[in-house]
Amino acid sequence: MRIYLASRSPRRRELLHQIGVDFETLIGEVEVDETPLAGEAPAAYVERVTRAKAAQGLQIIHERRLIAHPVLSADTTLEFNGEIIGKPVDAADAQAILQRLSGQVHRVITGVAVCDEQRCAYVQSISEVRFRAIDDEEIRHYVLSGEPMDKAGAYGIQGRAGLFVAHIAGSYTGIMGLPVCETGELLKAFGWRF
Repeated sequence: MRIYLASRSPRRRELLHQIGVDFETLIGEVEVDETPLAGEAPAAYVERVTRAKAAQGLQIIHERRLIAHPVLSADTTLEFNGEIIGKPVDAADAQAILQRLSGQVHRVITGVAVCDEQRCAYVQSISEVRFRAIDDEEIRHYVLSGEPMDKAGAYGIQGRAGLFVAHIAGSYTGIMGLPVCETGELLKAFGWRF
């Protein structure tokens, strides 16, 4: 059994390989407006974007007359004090985000959808992350590495930012962008056997 992955994330590809999922990536073709709606709760935002990515993936399969396989999509965002924190727009934004998160607890919300033409199943993983106090010089060096620029909350736990993480409660792989336990359960519901 194969699936289509509606995501550009190298971390999601790596995690799917890790659990033995055979997939084809719809790279560069799935483009969804990820602008939060006014007053939208972070969990609702993640669900809306994740489902939209899956729907667009299904539309691409139909339009290109590809072999029908389920589509897996995912989206990750951070919630800090009720605010949605996505990917930084530039280095200054990345630095400001990391300064806000320093010494604080935030939530990482990752939604995963698996859809085919008959049904769409969705799960959400919510993890808490506590950063130790990070000094401005550490933040500056991290931002200069370029690592925070394509990541929600301006950091990747699997990279250099692991040095900032004092405690997590929840799914490590969910914080990376694809909670493998929940993803495996969704895929089993679609007939996948591990």
